Amino acid sequence: MSQQDHGTDFGGPRLRVIIQPDDGFEAVTSLIAEARHSILVKMFTFTSPVLMEALLAAVARGISVRVLLNPRRSSGTRANDEAFKRLSEGGVACSWTMAFPVTHEKSMVIDGRLTLIATFNFCDKYFTQTRDYGVVVDDAEIAQEVSECFEADWESRKFAPSNPRLIWSNATSRRGVCDIIDDAKHSLILQHPKFSDVTVLDRLLHAQDRGVRVKVLCGGRHGISDSDILDTFSALRSLRRVGVKVNKQRGLRMHAKLIVADGQRALVGSMNIDRSAFDLRRELGMIVEGADLLRPLARTFHSDWEESSRYHAPDPLEELVAETDHPHDPDLVHE
Repeated sequence: MSQQDHGTDFGGPRLRVIIQPDDGFEAVTSLIAEARHSILVKMFTFTSPVLMEALLAAVARGISVRVLLNPRRSSGTRANDEAFKRLSEGGVACSWTMAFPVTHEKSMVIDGRLTLIATFNFCDKYFTQTRDYGVVVDDAEIAQEVSECFEADWESRKFAPSNPRLIWSNATSRRGVCDIIDDAKHSLILQHPKFSDVTVLDRLLHAQDRGVRVKVLCGGRHGISDSDILDTFSALRSLRRVGVKVNKQRGLRMHAKLIVADGQRALVGSMNIDRSAFDLRRELGMIVEGADLLRPLARTFHSDWEESSRYHAPDPLEELVAETDHPHDPDLVHE
């Protein structure tokens, strides 16, 4: 399915969704190629030579390009030093995000008009090996707020969000996640790797209790740090205990962060279901509405669900057996 198949209008701004790895690099390089004046990129991890070259080519044709990069992971390791050096040498204005211990946001603004809000980093594996999503919106108000946050983080000053369609950490993300769960009347689907927030867990348990059909597609242990295993596995066990269907993604690695309620309202963004993501980090997501736009998201989820298998999360206090369906990737640890 091509990227163009994912667009729709529903009485508001023009939006389209990106589904990875289906849409590949072209989904992002085509946006960069559209730029006529300016590009702003804020990224947790940036290692892709393809996307670096696309930005350097934009500079070469006279586009103002600025990039904010996360300096280090929560583990202290650094992934973006090479990109910072290469982009800076090519004329890109680069800076480190210092406003938060970790900036996990994945966004891009083109010409103050087009905005990309993604679950994927600018690394090759997120375009080839993982299930990920993005939203592209042509809307000046959305672009303005994302740009304002970019400037605030560039200058390490406070930022106050105001657009209800945008979900920000550390301001509105927990409430945004809980609201979409609380508003569901018939069905909830979640494609998330981590479940480490008791408030969100309580909302999911209550949704199941009031008759909402809840499905959770997780990634098992892959990419879950030792400190998050206790909460994530205990949450998945609690959800199964009350009748929530919990499956594990197969084939592609799990990196998506998607919630869809009643096939009408979705949240796509960078934040995991995790206390630190809500309270300590810079994150960005967007509320998307409209059955037509959500159809490719739900279709992808259900296709992944059909290929998945039931997951019985092991007792995290017992010795855990290694899950060997994917090779170990030390760089894929969900923040």
